[in-house]
Amino acid sequence: MKPTASARKSSRSNASWTRGSQSRGRFALCITSSEPDIEPRKVYEVIPDEAGARSNYLRVIDESGEGYLYPEAYFVLIKLPQDAAQLIKTVGRRNLL
Repeated sequence: MKPTASARKSSRSNASWTRGSQSRGRFALCITSSEPDIEPRKVYEVIPDEAGARSNYLRVIDESGEGYLYPEAYFVLIKLPQDAAQLIKTVGRRNLL
C-alpha cells in the first residue's frame, strides 16, 4: 500500500512550498529501485504536499498517473528548463489518455 499523508483534495492545493530544498524545483529524479511503481533514472513531477514534507516524503505523480507519497531519499530534486518541464508534463498527460 502506498503511503498517504493528506487527503487527495489537499494534495492538489496551491499551498506554497517553503521547505528548503523542495522550493528549488518541481521535478525529481528517482534514484531507487526498491519501489515497483517508480523507475530508477526517471524524472517525476512533484506535487506540493506540506504534510508529507514534514515527514520527509515527496508526493510525485507515479506510473499510475496519480500523486502518491514516497520517501524523500528515493529522489534527487532537479530544476529543469521551462521548455523541458512543459514537455514532460505534456507527454505525461498524453500517456495517461
